[in-house]
Amino acid sequence: MRKASKGAWRAFCSSIDDLSSSARLHRALSRDPKIKLGSLVSPSGRRTQSEGETLELLLTTHFPNSGVTQDLTVPAAALLARCPDWRLATKVVTYRRVKWAIDSFALYKSPGVDGIFPTLLQRAREIVIPRLVRIFRACLATGYIPAIWRQVKVVFIPKPSRDSYSGPRDYRPISLPSFLLKTMERLVDRYLRDEILALMPLHSNQHAYQAGKSVETALHQLIVRVEKVLDQREIALGPFLDIEGAFNNTRYDTMCDALVRHGSEYTILRWIKATLEGCVAVETLNKISLRFAISRGCPQGGVLSPLLWCLVVNDLITRLSGSGIFIQGYTDDICLLAAGKFPNMVSGLRTVEIWCNEVRLSVNPDKTGLVAFTRKKKLQGFFEPQLFGVKLRLSRSVKNLGVILDSRLTWREHLEVKVRKAQNLL
Repeated sequence: MRKASKGAWRAFCSSIDDLSSSARLHRALSRDPKIKLGSLVSPSGRRTQSEGETLELLLTTHFPNSGVTQDLTVPAAALLARCPDWRLATKVVTYRRVKWAIDSFALYKSPGVDGIFPTLLQRAREIVIPRLVRIFRACLATGYIPAIWRQVKVVFIPKPSRDSYSGPRDYRPISLPSFLLKTMERLVDRYLRDEILALMPLHSNQHAYQAGKSVETALHQLIVRVEKVLDQREIALGPFLDIEGAFNNTRYDTMCDALVRHGSEYTILRWIKATLEGCVAVETLNKISLRFAISRGCPQGGVLSPLLWCLVVNDLITRLSGSGIFIQGYTDDICLLAAGKFPNMVSGLRTVEIWCNEVRLSVNPDKTGLVAFTRKKKLQGFFEPQLFGVKLRLSRSVKNLGVILDSRLTWREHLEVKVRKAQNLL
């Protein structure tokens, strides 16, 4: 019996590996080679006339309040004024941890500006790791980031399933930092998760970028609550919010405040702040290259970026947890659910508005889905709540984390869409 169960488990693990490989192959084959970055149309309707204008439009759209820069030096007086913390640097950076961080990367992941692939570091472990330990400890102890590490290669990839690719919003920026910086980020990320978050963990209703949690756990938690409401013949009102430009628009001081709330040491805070404030985006189109100093946001592609965003949005989830409203977060997707009393949702949305104003982020009311989960034909006492002065329109279904949820949870619309997609692929 044990042998049979072991064999079934091995077969299951093998099938998971095959599915992962198949998913990567499908993504590679589904890319349309005809989509090439060229002339774009700005929000004002003007079309770019050169590669430089196209690059500037993309960078200013996705990285607001940024400007062209050339100077990457840090004044010597600023470095001398810093008090090094060798105790914490020695604790965070060890030979074994650096080896673990280097081995955690795939062999041929896209490199940054310096052109260093992970496999170069992995094949020269005995030579580079002792030197990297000394460099990483000095950087963390003094809060210094080498100039070449602060340059982030930015690649704009087309978003899938778009009718046209003529505007800057039709492309998604992917940041490619140096793998030396990413290795050190992984060390700091591990320390924060093992030490800081062990004492003050993230809210249990956050399901992204955490071990043991995923899209499946988030959907299961939400569906169980909705099914309970339907079984009790009640009504659950659920707005589904999408925070605009969460990674690109979050302010540096907001992320630092979140670190302070969770008890991060000053040395860690200083180093993370240095990685954020000194970030320079480098984008190249044909033979034209632009360098922009980034003034806000965390790079999409950085190792620390997911954790920093989880720390920021954790404040909103914590505020609404004791208000009688269920709230769930998965990256920049926020779901609220209030059963029975509609006025509760009004106060919940007001809390969202206050939080967005404090952190200077926004939620687009026009893209917010609002569904009343119930089997009743009439909604007694229902009124359309407002978000940032705009009434939210009630709809029969909403798409959340790739799944279409209808008001009666029949799954009919979701299955129809999936069948249609499968037929088109065939």
